[in-house]
Amino acid sequence: MNRGRLSTKHLLGIKDISAEDIRLIFETAEQFKEVINRPIKKVPSLRDVTIANLFFENSTRTKLSFELAEKRLSADIINFSSSSSSVKKGETLLDTVNNILSMKVDMIVMRHPAPGAHAFLANHIDAQIVNAGDGTHEHPTQALLDAFSMREKVGQLKGKKICIFGDVLHSRVALSNIFCLLKLGAKVRVCGPPTLIPKNIESLGIEKSYNVQESLQWCDIANILRIQLERQEINYIPSLREYSLYYGINKQMLDQLDKEIVIMHPGPINRGVEISSDVADSEHSIILQQVENGVAIRMAVLFLLANQRGDKDNLH
Repeated sequence: MNRGRLSTKHLLGIKDISAEDIRLIFETAEQFKEVINRPIKKVPSLRDVTIANLFFENSTRTKLSFELAEKRLSADIINFSSSSSSVKKGETLLDTVNNILSMKVDMIVMRHPAPGAHAFLANHIDAQIVNAGDGTHEHPTQALLDAFSMREKVGQLKGKKICIFGDVLHSRVALSNIFCLLKLGAKVRVCGPPTLIPKNIESLGIEKSYNVQESLQWCDIANILRIQLERQEINYIPSLREYSLYYGINKQMLDQLDKEIVIMHPGPINRGVEISSDVADSEHSIILQQVENGVAIRMAVLFLLANQRGDKDNLH
């Protein structure tokens, strides 16, 4: 097992880690991917570690992926949902977490609607924190699994052209993807309606476009984001039908390209809105590989963070 160490105690965001950290996570994930494809899929790597999953926002895929990663590593798990908790009665975030920590929890995986909630906690508690999504800010493990899946499909990402399509304004996935891909040397563009592209996003060192067909022709990989209506307090688009008409990606558009490109989507998919079923299910799509890689990446992150607490080098 690679004995490298991450440069950080927590995973709060891609912005806070180095390209070397990302490569170490990828190398570790490759080894864990071999583990989860064996007949016996569990390893004792985190058998003395207790992890609390704190989800203050609804989540299905990310929560299941983290839980499966934790179980594959033999960790002890506490699951917490704010919908059935004292948070509803007015308890503060810090009170909630301190109560959980009093149960001797080593690591916290948290999703929270407030940007910066994880950084706030990191300054107030001793447990290690993994950001499973904070508001519209970052979603680091999604970006890591996306970049890992891209690298698996096309090789090294340096110089590759990746376009992120759709609701960039409300997406924590987009920001983490941009930070991650730039650190790996890729060229990045965002494309969508002007109302869903943040102003001055080019200051991050990327391109922006409002032309879907031209951007499909430009890129090697298209990462297509979901329209997040639940985060939109006003109408940023006239209707889903109109969005689909002007910005949805379908098979006919791919057939017009003079090359083949890779199709990705972090899920859940709004079929027939941002992506048609014949694109999502096509041979160009690596959407299901992203799901599989999510478990391996999250196993790698948890394992490497736990390594900061002492020598737990028991991958095999």
